[in-house]
Amino acid sequence: MAYVPTLAEFEQLFRVAPASLWLEDYSNLKKLFDHWRANGVTDLRAHLEAEPSRVELCAASLRVLLVNQKTLDLFAAKSQDDLLGRLPEVFKGDMFARMLGELIQLWDTGTGFHSQTVNYSLDGKRLDVLIHASVLQGHEEDWDRVLVSIEDISSLQQNTLALQHSASYARGLFEHSPVSLWVEDFSEVKYLLDEVRLQGIRDFRVFVNVHPEFVTRCMQQIKVLDVNQETLRMFGARDLEDLMGGLDRVFRDEMIGPFTEQLVDLWNGQVTQQREVINYTLQGELLNIHMQFSVLEAHRDSWRMVLVSLVDITARKKAEAYLEYLGKHDVLTRLRNRAFYTEELNRLSRRGPWPLSVVVIDLNGLKRINDEFGHAAGDAILRRMGEVLSKAVDAPACAARIGGDEFAVLLPGADERAAQAALERIQSILTLNNQFYSGQTLSMSIGVATCASADKVDAALHQADQAMYAEKTRFYSEVERNRRQQGQNT
Repeated sequence: MAYVPTLAEFEQLFRVAPASLWLEDYSNLKKLFDHWRANGVTDLRAHLEAEPSRVELCAASLRVLLVNQKTLDLFAAKSQDDLLGRLPEVFKGDMFARMLGELIQLWDTGTGFHSQTVNYSLDGKRLDVLIHASVLQGHEEDWDRVLVSIEDISSLQQNTLALQHSASYARGLFEHSPVSLWVEDFSEVKYLLDEVRLQGIRDFRVFVNVHPEFVTRCMQQIKVLDVNQETLRMFGARDLEDLMGGLDRVFRDEMIGPFTEQLVDLWNGQVTQQREVINYTLQGELLNIHMQFSVLEAHRDSWRMVLVSLVDITARKKAEAYLEYLGKHDVLTRLRNRAFYTEELNRLSRRGPWPLSVVVIDLNGLKRINDEFGHAAGDAILRRMGEVLSKAVDAPACAARIGGDEFAVLLPGADERAAQAALERIQSILTLNNQFYSGQTLSMSIGVATCASADKVDAALHQADQAMYAEKTRFYSEVERNRRQQGQNT
């Protein structure tokens, strides 16, 4: 089972991630795009070029929600407010040229964009940066959560220019570059592609789908000519020989898909490429990699020299996973949140499986605990509620916190008997929880209902609510009766 970082680890990852991370809200841009589409716009480039001020309108619609410490350091900002208040100093130059490609990618894909541009720190330093933006999963409909990473590639850009002036200096830059660099020979790969083309193949993608062994054969023909010190460090190799002897552990099955796409791009003449891939260290640790691939200009006819740069984006990927986790979970109880519950209920209403049982739960006495013992005690009782439901409910069932003291459990494919069994399991674990914890007693009022079709879901929810409220009324009536009896006894 893959390791899932804790919430605290996710928060730490975002805060200390080595890449500049921006959490942004693009929902107004999505609305603007939808408005244009509704008015017949099909070619965004032509639409923006016809009226460049529309790019400024797009830029004004974006809202930055959060940045991490690396962002403040990279742009020499004292705080997030300092950075956001001086953004015109960061994004200097021609806004139209800078944003046009990004907007077109978003328009076409709806998932994000890649771009390379120039930004400036608040102290005036020029920054060559690589920008990657992704609409987070679960937010594809409105783009209200977009993760933007900015990678400072200034040193790499400077190194590339230096290569043109001094071979010896270039060697030093290559060897000590902070980015993993590989020099490879793809000439045999080119020979194999040319051979296939001579056989009359026109649709290369269909060809590799029918002949997957061709992809493996091409991978085996790649020759690694050289790597730099950062490559050895990144992959945990003692030296080049150690790395070469373990390449089968570095490039595993996950590479087949990306390498197939790389071959398709090469077939189509794209000798400069970038994509995200998965590699492994020699010790077996997973690495999320941003790869840039380029056949050097002087070797475009033979592909005898290819420069590949690899940037470790594992921390950024974990930060993205953390933000995705926050979008679907309640932070306090670690159960699913109301947004996920609503989405899952809608999905089940459309597709089943049937019957569907719904358990509605209300935590008894939370207000009293908060009033008498403080909100820390109230939070503790809510966390215990999360423990009970997380232990009592297994997939495909879904337990969620849908309000302050309100919880719900969706049981797809569960009839009345199965729902009753789930209810008994919740109550059994509740009893164990109260035995384990001293102090406040965890108590809940529960209602359950079952429906057999989509048109009965609302009625089942109402029935479960009513049953829960009836039980809650009985609970508080009993509490009041006990209080009066104690008063009479005294």
